[in-house]
Amino acid sequence: MKAISLHSVIPVRVEPKESAEQSTQILFGDTCTIIEQTPRWNRVKLDLDGQEGWVDSKMITPMAKEEYASYVADYSKAAYVLYPIAYAVSANNSQTIPLTAGTRLTKYQNGQFQILGVSFRIDPSMVIQQPMLMNDQNLIQTIRFFLNVPYLWGGKNALGMDCSGFTQTILSLFGKKILRNASEQATQGRKISTLQKAKAGDLVFFAHYNDKQQEEKITHVGILLDAERVVHCSGRVKVEKIDNTGIFSVEQANKEHPNGQYTHQLLQIRRYF
Repeated sequence: MKAISLHSVIPVRVEPKESAEQSTQILFGDTCTIIEQTPRWNRVKLDLDGQEGWVDSKMITPMAKEEYASYVADYSKAAYVLYPIAYAVSANNSQTIPLTAGTRLTKYQNGQFQILGVSFRIDPSMVIQQPMLMNDQNLIQTIRFFLNVPYLWGGKNALGMDCSGFTQTILSLFGKKILRNASEQATQGRKISTLQKAKAGDLVFFAHYNDKQQEEKITHVGILLDAERVVHCSGRVKVEKIDNTGIFSVEQANKEHPNGQYTHQLLQIRRYF
C-alpha cells in the first residue's frame, strides 16, 4: 500500500517506538510504501531513496492506486521550496503548514499548488520552478540560507540536519536525486582523483581524523565550494578549510593546537553534475 506525508516533517525510526533512534525524515508530499503494519506503527520504504523504518501510523495518509498514479504523474509539473522555511496556506480551512527546503510542490502555478485535490497558496519568491544550474554563484547563494542549521541525527530540515541529509537536500535543489547516507552517496556519481581537479558542487567524503578503528570508513560528507573550502554539517552547517589531508577546523583550537586542528580525514571526492 502506498502512503503520503501531509505533515511538514515525519520522523522515521529504527524501531516502532517513540524513544527509538531517528534514521531519517519524510517531508510534506513525499510518498512511501507500507511494508508492515502494527496497531500503532507502520514500517515503510521511502520512494525518494529506498530508506526503510518505522513511522507513527496516524502521521501518514494511505493512497489509493489511482491517487498515487495521478500524483506521481504530476512530478514533471512540480516546483520545490528553496528557502529553509516557507509557509503554505490551505484553501480548504486557511490553516498554515510550515514547509522546509526541498519539499516538492505538485501542480504548482503562480504561487499555488495541489496535493490530493487540496489547493494551497505559497509565496512564489520561496519557490523554484525548475532545478538550479550548478555553478559557484548559485551554490554559494543557496548555502547561505542553511548556515548555522544545527546538527540532528537523521534530520533533513532547516531546524536540524545531519551531514548526508544536508547534502541530499542541497543537491535536490539542483535537480540531483541521491541516496540518504554518506556511505551510500559515495557509491553514486563519478570519482574525482584529486582535490585540485575537483570543483564547486562535488561531494567530499571523510573518516573521523585519528580514528584508527574507522580510518578507512566513510562517516561524513560535505559539499566542496572550491579547492580550499567545504560546507558541511558537523555541530551545525558551516564553512571550513579543506586540503588533501581533510577538514581543518579553526574552531577546534586549543592549547595543544592554537591554530586549530584536523577533524575529518579526506577519503574520496565524487561528482554528480
